[in-house]
Amino acid sequence: MKRRQFLKALGLLLAGGSATGAGAITLARSRNSYYDGPVSDHFDGLNFFNPNGTPPKGFVELIKWQTGGGRKKWPASFASPHEDTPPKSVDSDGLRVSFVGHATVLIQTGGLNILTDPVWSQRASPVSFAGPKRVNDPGIAFDNLPPIDVVLLSHNHYDHLDLPTLSKLNATHNPLIVTPLGNDRILKNHDSRLNVVIGDWGDTIELSPETIVTLEPMHHWSARGFGDRRNALWAAFVVQSAAGNIYHIGDTGFHDGTNYLTAREKYGDFRLAILPFGAYEPRDFMRGQHQNPDEAVQGHILCGAQFTLGHHWGTFQLTNESIDDQLEALDAARAKHGVSDELFRALRPGQVWDVPRHRPKTA
Repeated sequence: MKRRQFLKALGLLLAGGSATGAGAITLARSRNSYYDGPVSDHFDGLNFFNPNGTPPKGFVELIKWQTGGGRKKWPASFASPHEDTPPKSVDSDGLRVSFVGHATVLIQTGGLNILTDPVWSQRASPVSFAGPKRVNDPGIAFDNLPPIDVVLLSHNHYDHLDLPTLSKLNATHNPLIVTPLGNDRILKNHDSRLNVVIGDWGDTIELSPETIVTLEPMHHWSARGFGDRRNALWAAFVVQSAAGNIYHIGDTGFHDGTNYLTAREKYGDFRLAILPFGAYEPRDFMRGQHQNPDEAVQGHILCGAQFTLGHHWGTFQLTNESIDDQLEALDAARAKHGVSDELFRALRPGQVWDVPRHRPKTA
């Protein structure tokens, strides 16, 4: 394999997300790098796993993909015409969401300002000179952020857990970082000042007298390097608030819709779901860990979402499909399943959505 191809594969390997980390080599280990806890239905004493799920592909499959062609070209710049300057807060019944880019969303409701998987760095990578580079600026300039109360951190891939951004947020806002088991070790090793609370699937944390968040399963995995594959847990979040239920998934495979059905059974309908739909090709490599647009729209229906914000698209090229492919596939999925673009929206960075309380009767 040519040196350039190897470096490209290595950059994707370490970047997180989809291709990213997906080929992380599992070294022989007798202990977990981040977590020491009891065996459960999703932890075997050494590694976390998805019950009855599909494990991520290995290094050999990653190299075959990276050397097999089929990767479509992204533009060097896919600038957004939008830029948001959010208000300081939104009252209890209001629900304002601003798309920052990739998996980063600002949720404002009940007087709280919540950021999901915040990444303001130029690259989704452990280094500043290589790895997937963003093609648009964050939709909110960092200095224009309102006071950030909470960060929901879904897992440790580099396109979701960005240590420089988290340290900068801590210095400016000191938010509470809610994250699954094991990720606290990564965060505290980087910056001991970070205000971190961890939880297992099913654990609930009070954010305010009116607002609680519960960690729930998503079908994914974790790795920061070569020897820590599935050492830390991954999780979706359900926010229960005066404004209604919000379901945020940072990254997931569809997993036969199992987690969507379980979430609806447990919580009822959601006012808003925030679901990933990008970074899904080639399907034989990505299917287990990244849903495609058709599966994302199915997820919107299965979980009983009134409205859905689609994310994980258009900022970092992690996989084979183009930006146009992502949007065209989403259009086709919405048409196929009878879901209007008023109900399942894909915003550009800086776009804002004041989410209605109820679905319009005509949609």
